[in-house]
Amino acid sequence: MSIEVKNITHIYSEGMPYESVALQEVSFSVADGEFVGIIGHTGSGKSTLVQHLNGLLKPKSGAIFIGDVDITGEKVLMRDIRRRIGLVFQYPEYQLFEETVHKDVAFGPINLGLSEEETDHRVREAIGLVGLDYQELAERSPFELSGGQKRRIAIAGVIAMKPEVLILDEPTAGLDPRAHKEILDMIRSIHSTEKNITLLISHNMNDIAALSDKVLVMERGQVAMMGTPREVFSKGAELKKMGLALPPAAEFMDRMKEKGFPAETSVLTKEEALEALLFQLKDNREQVVQ
Repeated sequence: MSIEVKNITHIYSEGMPYESVALQEVSFSVADGEFVGIIGHTGSGKSTLVQHLNGLLKPKSGAIFIGDVDITGEKVLMRDIRRRIGLVFQYPEYQLFEETVHKDVAFGPINLGLSEEETDHRVREAIGLVGLDYQELAERSPFELSGGQKRRIAIAGVIAMKPEVLILDEPTAGLDPRAHKEILDMIRSIHSTEKNITLLISHNMNDIAALSDKVLVMERGQVAMMGTPREVFSKGAELKKMGLALPPAAEFMDRMKEKGFPAETSVLTKEEALEALLFQLKDNREQVVQ
């Protein structure tokens, strides 16, 4: 299973006075099991891009291959594609609608035509994967839950369909720090367990650095760069020109370098930053002694 995006272009309101080119000749690939973080300034094309990956939007030109299937082809059934690709929008809890948690999570598997036994198994498994207790919550109304719990249940409804590709668009938006961390840990656990392709859109660079195998940077509807977190976040000047921040540790080291300190700017975590600073201080002290 892989994703291959080839030269896709998307134009909103084509031929109208407010025509807007949202994506222009976008190409990239994602290997089986990879976790890809997608970043970019507001309006850069991130959400438009991921909506193409499960067929919600069609490109004006170009092709998208999921495995060996061109999902932009005329004879492709989108229902079959959406069985393989799960998309979690911002604030997915607003889409909860059933009487009970069990029924809400079961909605997807039922529509896949699964048996009652298999559906029940998937519901229990999905609720467990998002870190909640099935016995405690199954028969409760989803509207009685906390904000963080609602979001987990909404994500469980997608997980229960066992997508080969899981796309999450700002899954921690609006959450308090504790719920933010819980959702982040949950995403890490799901990816580790399911071993699927995961695409995460986020403005939180610390989250992107911590979770991603690769980072895709969007700028004005195009792919500005793609590489490992260390490769991408070492290009602080370029990212700042796009209006993007760095992970806090990288930002700190970048500012140290601006002030003349020979700081290592490829760090991603506070632990790496501390280690680099201690090494530099030790090296400086040894030079003074000599």
